[in-house]
Amino acid sequence: MIWVVVIGFVSGIISGMGIGGGTILIPALVLLLDIGQQQAQGINLLYFLPTAAVALWTHNKNQNVVWDHVKPIAVWGIVGAIIGSLVAISLDGEVLRKIFGGFLLLMGLREIRQK
Repeated sequence: MIWVVVIGFVSGIISGMGIGGGTILIPALVLLLDIGQQQAQGINLLYFLPTAAVALWTHNKNQNVVWDHVKPIAVWGIVGAIIGSLVAISLDGEVLRKIFGGFLLLMGLREIRQK
């Protein structure tokens, strides 16, 4: 039970920063709690709703949201989410895990290489 609290707390901090708590949440669920990749991603999607709402409220209050950009990004994000979710449920969990791990690795390398 302690792992659930730690995972939720740490990924919540990352979510609040706008970085994406799923980068912590999904690997932690898979590696520490032995949850399947597709289930971890499903949990992440539900987890994202309340944490994003709180982070959005805070960032909006501090005038960090450019509302003119939100609509087109949201519309195309929905289209991408439909396609991505259909792809995710059609893939084997192990393949999905490797794709997610590869994405995290590439993003990490990109961050290391930047000044």
